[in-house]
This record gives sequence, C-alpha cells and structure tokens, in this order.
Amino acid sequence: MLRRLNSVLVLMTTSNSPFSTATLFVATSAWQAVSKEFCRMKRMLVCALLSLAMACGGTALYAQQGNMGQGGGPGAGHQMAMSPDQRLQHMTKMLNLTDDQQQKIKPILDNENQQMQTLRQDTTMSREDKMTKMRDMRQSTNDQIKAVLNADQQKKWEEMQSRQMEHGMGHGGMQHDAPPAGAPPQTPPQ
Repeated sequence: MLRRLNSVLVLMTTSNSPFSTATLFVATSAWQAVSKEFCRMKRMLVCALLSLAMACGGTALYAQQGNMGQGGGPGAGHQMAMSPDQRLQHMTKMLNLTDDQQQKIKPILDNENQQMQTLRQDTTMSREDKMTKMRDMRQSTNDQIKAVLNADQQKKWEEMQSRQMEHGMGHGGMQHDAPPAGAPPQTPPQ
C-alpha cells in the first residue's frame, strides 16, 4: 500500500495534471480490485458448475444402475415387463392382427396382467408356488390367444414363443419374474 501511495505521489509531482493522474491511479486500483473479485467469482462459478455437473452425472449413473439392477441393462436376468398395450402392439406388428383379433386379444392380455400383479402381491404363497401359478397363467393366456389366431398366425406365434423361451424372455416378449434358482427350464408351449 505504501508503494502505491509513493508511486501516486511521484506521478502527481512529475505530471502536468496531478489530479487527473491521481484519479487515473485510483480508477486503476479500483479496476484491479474489481477484476480480482471478478476472477474469484468466476472461479467460484466454475467450481459450482462443475459440482452441479458431477451431482447430475452421479444421479444419472445411480438411476441407470438402479434400472440395470431391475433388469433394464445388458446381461440382466430378465427384461422389463411390457404393458398389455405394448404387447398387443408388438403382436399386431409381428402377426399382422386384424382389428377384430386385437379387440379379442386385448382383454386376454389385460386379464393376465391383472392376475400377475395380484399374484406378485400375494405374500402367502411361496416363490415356487407363485412360479408354478405364473406358468399356468401364461399357458392359459397362450392357449386363449392361439384360439383367436388363424393357422399362419398360430405358426408365427409358436415360433415367437420358442425364440422367447430360448432367450429366457418368458411369455409375450416379457418376463414376469425370474425362475427360482435350480428350477427346471421352461418348455415352449405346444
């Protein structure tokens, strides 16, 4: 501070206009203080933005890991369940269903979905009993759907079921629950 004051006094004594020199020195000092504060604020802003980006990235990673644990990622034990509407759309695309067939199949899929949800919420049954009941429901749904399909569609439907069983995806392009450890593999519906 004393050096600055000394340099101001030297400038004032050697300058033609000492007051303008003093004003210039004060303005320069003020600008330096403001620029230092601005740099400090800019650093704080950059740090805050980096912290926010890390927090968002961490949250996204945590959410992604949560989905993978629920079957949403590669290598997971089962796929996320499709809604009855999604299943119907998939079947319509794969089997070229007519409007009449869609109207007949939709209640079958809705009924199976409701029964599966009720079964999953039932805490009185063992896991093995639930799996057996689910297999029976899937077979019943499969039989009801086959009854609505024509011969070509039935053949495609059976091929779809076989492929899905090979890939462990369960019935209708979805897995309702993973089979218990040591359970015999499911056989494709006949």
